[in-house]
Amino acid sequence: MTMALHSITVDCHDCYAQSLFWTKVTGWQEDPEDPNSPGDPNGRLVGPHGVNLLFIPVPEGKTGKNRVHLDLQPQERSRDEEVERLVGIGATIVSDQRRPDGRGWVVLADPEGNEFCVERGPLG
Repeated sequence: MTMALHSITVDCHDCYAQSLFWTKVTGWQEDPEDPNSPGDPNGRLVGPHGVNLLFIPVPEGKTGKNRVHLDLQPQERSRDEEVERLVGIGATIVSDQRRPDGRGWVVLADPEGNEFCVERGPLG
């Protein structure tokens, strides 16, 4: 038996705001068959290869370190340029693991505290 990855689900308070933030992060667009709007019970962004980001409301806030997170690799900017861009749209730096030789990554958090990493891409 094989399985296909359909959605990566993100718990949050404001599904609409989270979907807007992650649209800016990934460039993925909202589901054309179920557009996101303020007050919707959830939000969905459609990504490549049929994988979606699904935002669902939960009553509690984030209480600890994520057990699963996204590792993102910029394709059109360097890692450092992308980190700067993401901080400018509302991400916060949680842990900077960049090394003097250029290797490493940066752990960021979205506006609701969900962590993700930005690694080096083809442009550095």
